[in-house]
Amino acid sequence: MRNDAFSKCHPAVNFLFFVGAIGMSVVIQHPAYLTAGIVTGAVYYLLLNGRKGWKTILGLLPMFIFLTAINPLFNTLGVTPLFHLFGRPYTLEALLYGAAIASMFVIMMLWFGCYNKVLTSDKFTSLFGSIIPAISLVLVMVLRMVPNFIRKTQQITGARKSIGKGAAENASTKEKLNDGMTVLGALTSWALEGSVVTGDSMRARGYGCAKRSSFMIYRMTVTDWALLFIMMALLASTVTAACFGQVTAVFVPAIDLAPTSWGLATYTCYLLIPTALHIKEAIQWHISKSKI
Repeated sequence: MRNDAFSKCHPAVNFLFFVGAIGMSVVIQHPAYLTAGIVTGAVYYLLLNGRKGWKTILGLLPMFIFLTAINPLFNTLGVTPLFHLFGRPYTLEALLYGAAIASMFVIMMLWFGCYNKVLTSDKFTSLFGSIIPAISLVLVMVLRMVPNFIRKTQQITGARKSIGKGAAENASTKEKLNDGMTVLGALTSWALEGSVVTGDSMRARGYGCAKRSSFMIYRMTVTDWALLFIMMALLASTVTAACFGQVTAVFVPAIDLAPTSWGLATYTCYLLIPTALHIKEAIQWHISKSKI
């Protein structure tokens, strides 16, 4: 991850932002808001991942097209049939509704990708460790287990291939299944043994014997409080716009979209907060560098 200004903020600021960004992307189906969500999410994802982020973004494009195109096959509602397929109308309204659903999915994938980069396991533990210590510990262990499993699987597979016991490229499906089951068995044994060792280590260190203490390395700064106030104000403004019906979008049986207003502006500003902080710090860095 690149040097990102928003990632340096307090975990509460990061968590609140992603809750708002992901939560609003689930309930708002207006095309203008969805477009704002995709653009801002893609820009921040690229700022976090660099050129590697293009691979993920371009990989979401076929999924977007598939989800958009498949919806009219199941939903035939609409007053504007484009053509008939298998005797069923393929309507424009259902196609646009499918595009809205696909856009919501793309937005969630982008913001969840940013969430995984910004809100690391140590931030999550520091934020919820004193409130839900057991759940936060389990979540951190699970998140840590997934990359460990992938790494161990690659090690086992490589070791088997080095001694000539791995499935060859031209192996039959049965041989590949047998090889996969063998790797899975070894991986399961390794995971169970590791859980026993972890449990013994935690018991030896006195875990659960007394009330757990926590060390908070993160402290709220003036900038964090200002960001919290700005985010709450923008979020409240967007929710107010939604309550007044300014984000209403109906696609079937006929298209009925509410006209865009100040709600779109506040929603876009809310989603642009991480990007604005990143650009602001980059500009300050270049100015400082030019003065040297």
